[in-house]
Amino acid sequence: MWSVTSKSGSISIETTEQGLPVGIRVEQDELHRPPAELAAEIVRLCRQSANRAGLARRAELAAAGLSSDVLALTGLPKPEDVAQQELAEEAEYEVEPQSWLRSV
Repeated sequence: MWSVTSKSGSISIETTEQGLPVGIRVEQDELHRPPAELAAEIVRLCRQSANRAGLARRAELAAAGLSSDVLALTGLPKPEDVAQQELAEEAEYEVEPQSWLRSV
């Protein structure tokens, strides 16, 4: 099993190696968010968990002696791909909501 937690720590998910959720913990405050937004965060965390599990599996196979050519055929993520995806998702997550209110 793999576990991930949201940046705020208010959502924790335990998943299979493929990213399927088997346990979800959501703090009460998160339940006030729009359902689609909460669901998107849960899906993002499941995807993150699957990517990190794939990285761990790739490292295990490399340690067992699989060549880089064979590892490429597995379809398992590379560290730089996962890092890039997590940075992109974090940047998207960090965007503040747009509002008709302006700063004064």
